[in-house]
Amino acid sequence: MMKKIAGLATGIGSFPTHTAETALELIFSHVPEIPHWPQLPAKGSKEGLVRQYLNPLLEYGLVAEGSRRAPFFVTEADEWLELLTAFFSTVLENNSLEAIESFGFPQDVASGFYAFLKYLQEFDYRSVRCLKGQITGPLTTGIVVTDEKMQPSFYHNHLREIIVRSLGMQIRWQARTLQQFGLPVILFLDEPGLYGYGQASFIGLSKQAIQHSLQTLIEIAHEEGIIIGIHACAGVDWSLLFELPFDIINIDMYNYFTSLLPYVEECNEFLNRGGYLAWGLVPTSAEVEKETVSSLLTRLNTGQERLAARGVNYNALRKQLLFTPSCGTGTLTLEQTTAVYRLLQQIKEEYQP
Repeated sequence: MMKKIAGLATGIGSFPTHTAETALELIFSHVPEIPHWPQLPAKGSKEGLVRQYLNPLLEYGLVAEGSRRAPFFVTEADEWLELLTAFFSTVLENNSLEAIESFGFPQDVASGFYAFLKYLQEFDYRSVRCLKGQITGPLTTGIVVTDEKMQPSFYHNHLREIIVRSLGMQIRWQARTLQQFGLPVILFLDEPGLYGYGQASFIGLSKQAIQHSLQTLIEIAHEEGIIIGIHACAGVDWSLLFELPFDIINIDMYNYFTSLLPYVEECNEFLNRGGYLAWGLVPTSAEVEKETVSSLLTRLNTGQERLAARGVNYNALRKQLLFTPSCGTGTLTLEQTTAVYRLLQQIKEEYQP
């Protein structure tokens, strides 16, 4: 399956538009082989990076929202143990259709997702090779959602487990919903929070906890028969990800390519066991206005040659890859977003492995 999508392009998630129609037109015009559903944070806070996936925890009463603070676990509530029991009773029924459906998106938190489904139902999608979804990863969620004392919930073993189990059920639901079209499915974990590992301000983050959380979600995705990738939009300790059985690792190669160089051995091992690098080659900043397909392909070739010079399998670098923007386009103008997707299309068409 992976060979069928080699050298193709897809997007990360967010768009600057308030409606899905414009986003879907761009997606299906420029990356029709691997279209993704658009996230629309401009519509309101419910469609934000983390909030979009919190609804199950809010519905089960485990997390509360306050107007002047981040969402938090209500661990001091009198009924906490009762709420926890109800949650895990449902999670343990992880093959029950009813249990999985209870973790699905409400219409008002993922309008882009439902517009995507409708688009696929109503239009000819014979050019599509694979559908892409996305979900915010456990570390990012666990940094944003806090405990009662406003500390990141990821630091607490039991709260972290709740987050992972909730995301796991949502992966099952999203995978099965997208599989209705009879096409392979890719799902990216979006993990901007990975930047915190190794920084003094996040000294409590352990490699073991991060990898265990991600490993659990990888296993769930593979159980559902989908391709699982991860997107990190900063320079991070890439050994965290290369050591895990991800199918795709998406790196912001435009801004953070050099962060990869200390991990060439791990990168080589990842490629040699069949993993794919998704090159975040198109900048999601004002820089996009000055780049061309030629300049970006030159950047790609230079990067591949630098990695090969350090011992990475050059043939694998050339063939086991996808193209993406460096991040989502939610902070750009519509004109800049259009330029991003146009460049993705041109790169895909002109690249010769």
